[in-house]
Amino acid sequence: MAPLNILLLGTCDTKLPELLYLRSQILELSTEPSTNVILIDVGRTPVFDPSITVSQSHILEALKRSDPSSMAINIASAPRGELIAHLAAAAAAYIRSTYTTSTSTATASADDKQIIHGIVAAGGSGNTSLVSQVMRSEGLFPIGFPKLIVSTIASGDTSHVVGESDITLTYSVVDVAGLNTLLKSVLSNAAGAIVGMAKAYKRRIEAASREQSGRNKKVKMGITMFGVTTPCVDHVRAIVEEKHPDIEPYVFHATGHGGRAMEALVHSHDLDAVLDLTTTEIADHLVGGVMSAGPERLDAALQRGIPCLISVGACDMVNFGPVPSVPGQFAGGKRQLFEHNQSVTLMRTSEEECEKIGQFIVEKVKRAKRKDLVEVWIPKLGVSALSVEGQAFEDQDADSCLFAALGDGLQGVEGVKVVSRAQDINQESFANAVVEAMVGLIEKARSDSSG
Repeated sequence: MAPLNILLLGTCDTKLPELLYLRSQILELSTEPSTNVILIDVGRTPVFDPSITVSQSHILEALKRSDPSSMAINIASAPRGELIAHLAAAAAAYIRSTYTTSTSTATASADDKQIIHGIVAAGGSGNTSLVSQVMRSEGLFPIGFPKLIVSTIASGDTSHVVGESDITLTYSVVDVAGLNTLLKSVLSNAAGAIVGMAKAYKRRIEAASREQSGRNKKVKMGITMFGVTTPCVDHVRAIVEEKHPDIEPYVFHATGHGGRAMEALVHSHDLDAVLDLTTTEIADHLVGGVMSAGPERLDAALQRGIPCLISVGACDMVNFGPVPSVPGQFAGGKRQLFEHNQSVTLMRTSEEECEKIGQFIVEKVKRAKRKDLVEVWIPKLGVSALSVEGQAFEDQDADSCLFAALGDGLQGVEGVKVVSRAQDINQESFANAVVEAMVGLIEKARSDSSG
């Protein structure tokens, strides 16, 4: 039976006793016949200990090999921020060149890489920043691969640590500075957690490797959703699950992080198609709301050339926090606000803003790799539950500006299909038509790849 392999990252010059204790607990708690803990030193000052598997010098050499143009720095005197970024890049380069998270012969055997099943770290704010950068490195550790950090800053706003990854954080309560009884209990629990997660991951990938390649493989389709487009997405999921068992839907909440997570999964080839029904994050990006997914929104699917159907769900709104947090230029009756709940305040997009949203989408679509696999759908009777007739955000003039920007901007763009429907986005008939169109795009992509 293949061994269980777990990476342990840490600054051995400052945390070696704590890291060695965590290592010993992993080895003690694992019931696998063979367990290896690969301790990688990411500290500033080189440390020599028989339990350290990979020295600081090894990861620095890996960075030079992978990126000869990378700037060399003086490790001993470099500012802390620069040092952390450099060592994180070095550790990621070493891991990428040496290990794999897959049992696929294409990624493992062909390059003689060792399969790993989990990664764990422990330390303070600097260590957390460093190892989280490694864990979030593009294409290195897929969603579902176990990632655990015992951190002194795990209690509080950790969005800068986790990002759009699935890093698990455990608060150390006391500083990772001395093996007292409390810290030992936290580290022991972390050891049990990473062992359990790694064993579960190992079983999953071994089971997947036993399946015949390509047989019964499902198309993984991302779908974007917001509360005000939930009926549409629910209809779509129901249709897909009933009539298209070869498609597996992945729903992302369009809160900024959700859009970025979906884009990251497209980039890493973990999604095969995108049904981008809810593009409200674009409104937040352009207007200054709190749920922006950044300027790269829409790029991933369009640049990869995978089936992509885009609509304008919830583009009638920009998101802010509680009412008192709404920026002054929008507050005090200057704009139409809707208190969604005590934590979320929505602002109706104006005619000018809607035009800019449409133009943003147009510019992205124009640069698509496979325009024949792109469709843009316009629900003319309402882009959300709030913009239909009689609801708080009904504004036909603003919606018309959005629709005109899309229609005029994409007119004559060869290959891109623009579909206008006299329905609102949450009508079942709209969902039915969208699924039919999406299935057509997926079938076209399959036909092209097989031909």
